[in-house]
Amino acid sequence: MNLALWICAGLLAAVALFGGIVKTFVPTAKLAASPGGAWVGAAGAGFVKTLGVLEILAAAGLILPAALDIAPVMVPVTAVCWVVLMIGAIVTHVRQGELVPVAANLFYLALAVFVAWGRFGPGSF
Repeated sequence: MNLALWICAGLLAAVALFGGIVKTFVPTAKLAASPGGAWVGAAGAGFVKTLGVLEILAAAGLILPAALDIAPVMVPVTAVCWVVLMIGAIVTHVRQGELVPVAANLFYLALAVFVAWGRFGPGSF
């Protein structure tokens, strides 16, 4: 169980880090032109950059607290925050008519629910 939770948290952290870096450092015009990026045109550049920074922090929050054994309860708390973020992403993509990214968001949502459930429950640190 512990290994499965680490793998899921690591995968989520990688996704969060990549997405955060892209949202933080790629120009919003380029993001808006990419597939699944129509929502960027409706959001402000500051909002997109803020989401990027929050995703980078989420990547750290999914791994570092447990790896360093400093406040490991932050791992499931971060996973719950990721669940909320994915619900928002799903709603946003559905409103924009972008259904392909919804499948990926549902997968990440399921991983985050598993990590939150596991780390708050049977696989806690």
